[in-house]
Amino acid sequence: MNLRQKIGLITGGTRGIGAASAIALAEGGVDVALVGRHLDEEAQAVQKRIESLGRRCLLIAADVGQPASATACVEQAVKHFGVLDILVHAAGGPVNGGLLSLTAEAWQAAFDVHLHAIFHLCRAAIPVMKTRGEGAVILVSSSAGIRGLKVNVAYQAVKGALPQLTRALAFEFAGDNIRVNCVAPGIIRTRFHAQMPPEVRKNNLENRIPLRREGAPEQVATLVRELVANDYITGETVSIDGGLTMRIC
Repeated sequence: MNLRQKIGLITGGTRGIGAASAIALAEGGVDVALVGRHLDEEAQAVQKRIESLGRRCLLIAADVGQPASATACVEQAVKHFGVLDILVHAAGGPVNGGLLSLTAEAWQAAFDVHLHAIFHLCRAAIPVMKTRGEGAVILVSSSAGIRGLKVNVAYQAVKGALPQLTRALAFEFAGDNIRVNCVAPGIIRTRFHAQMPPEVRKNNLENRIPLRREGAPEQVATLVRELVANDYITGETVSIDGGLTMRIC
């Protein structure tokens, strides 16, 4: 896909991996709509960065865990830009707790934002992409969806579902030239991992990550942009984790 003058919608696009992905796409020539729950100064800074690249940027305040809000995000982006070519679902957050400690409400909320949102976003976005003759959808999973973690049952369940959902959607819409891929980041320097205890971080670097360093949002964003641009990749889940998930000991 030639990124010049394409239109992208990025959920969770006002910070972390979502923001970095939006900027990377804008650097390639994409105008973007950024979805976030709170359009604060951080969100506005991302918007200014994108506009400084000569690209258009629309901020949308929404909770995509709500079906009507997810659909409305797509409709608002299409109304503003006229079309939609790219969807990146990076919204989400930690959901800690094991089976016996996690509340039913937290379990449901995890599925709403990490998984159910994709259903509603794609139902609204893919028909628009079909009129364009091509499209790209990127889902953000996690190494936690590939390998096990302790007392993290909901997060592992939803992130583990994304690679299979990626394959299902990729098969369904390949004939429409709409590609669906997934990235599975490991331990990335974002707010998500900012409150990690020092002893846990030390153990990660010394014993869990073969490259012995954390990743940066920009490194994930570069992968996202490549999966959007490369029109011969679909149905894939690509790990970007410094080797974290390949360890067997």
